Amino acid sequence: MNKYFAITTIWAVLSAQALAATDPVVLRFATVGDSRTSLEDPDPSTLPLSAQDRIWLQNSKALGRILRTVRAQQANLLFFNGDMINGYGKAEVPKDTSSVAAVVASDLMQTYRQYAYWRGMVADLLETGTYVVPGMGNHESQWKAAGKIAQPENEDAWRANMGDLILDARRMQQATGIEPTFINTRNNAALDKLPSDQSQLSYSFDLRDSHFAVMNTDPTGADSHAPTQWLAADLAAARARGAKQLFVFGHKPAFTYYYGADPAHPLPTSPSGLEIDPAARDGFWQVIQQYGATYLCGHQHIFDISQHGKAWQVLVGSGGSPFEAKIGEPLRAASDRYYAWATVSIHASGAVDIEAYGFDEHFGATRKLRTIKLAATTSANAH
Repeated sequence: MNKYFAITTIWAVLSAQALAATDPVVLRFATVGDSRTSLEDPDPSTLPLSAQDRIWLQNSKALGRILRTVRAQQANLLFFNGDMINGYGKAEVPKDTSSVAAVVASDLMQTYRQYAYWRGMVADLLETGTYVVPGMGNHESQWKAAGKIAQPENEDAWRANMGDLILDARRMQQATGIEPTFINTRNNAALDKLPSDQSQLSYSFDLRDSHFAVMNTDPTGADSHAPTQWLAADLAAARARGAKQLFVFGHKPAFTYYYGADPAHPLPTSPSGLEIDPAARDGFWQVIQQYGATYLCGHQHIFDISQHGKAWQVLVGSGGSPFEAKIGEPLRAASDRYYAWATVSIHASGAVDIEAYGFDEHFGATRKLRTIKLAATTSANAH
């Protein structure tokens, strides 16, 4: 038995080495979202919040560990799928300028300083070979006092704080060794009849023969709606160029992950993402399937990988925000209360390995949570 095990192990290692030689990894990226914390509803496992996290509203310990591991895994890029700040204000010129304290307490100042802290957290990645690709979440775009409605002022604040990354072609090439091409960061709001400037909010680019589209799923005038017409045109153009793999990133999931262990009483009890408008969600997912894309998202503070039709949704809104699954609730999997991210390896053939990693709320050992493999797709065999 031991001899047989040794022989099969050696065969597996040699097979993996042969595969690596004949179909090497040409690009690797990681993705995660939702690292902000909250004073109103922090996860009990994070209490007491450190003095810095109480000020900057960031789960610094969880995000810091994820970032260190992403760099150790030699990811060329990190796609961050929104809610990097607590936000939820209106980033307009403050009405009360009577004192320094009043200005500092304003939504504008709070928004900018939270962005600055998050940028400091990820700065080392940018200097050590991992380009950071940011995506906008509802905490960045919406004003809570108005009923969680996206605001043009918040979209402007996004561009002011993230625009240098969207897209610095020279810096991306320095980090990845690959020149980005077919960069589209322009305002395409008219395609989806949106009233505000969407430049650098929904954008896309190619690296070699892989295509990456980053969406704003909470644009002004269309909260919880993907820019489906923009995406359809964008993916069609990528397929026409011969892209082997299409990756779409957004904040809100197309399919809510119901993590409760009891099917009769699913948790959460209502949709959490784009399916708030089922018809619009179905139209979005039809585009994902039509072009054979993979959707990577956050918003729910939890990890899940699921297949819907022939397309996959990778949910990694587990970067440090208060866990979706509360302590004491029945869970479908232990990883429902894990900080988790996905690392995606693209091979020369266009084949893809998606590996999810995570660690529990007590910061135990990092575990591999799941692996899926995708074959190369082209315009001829896209769904």
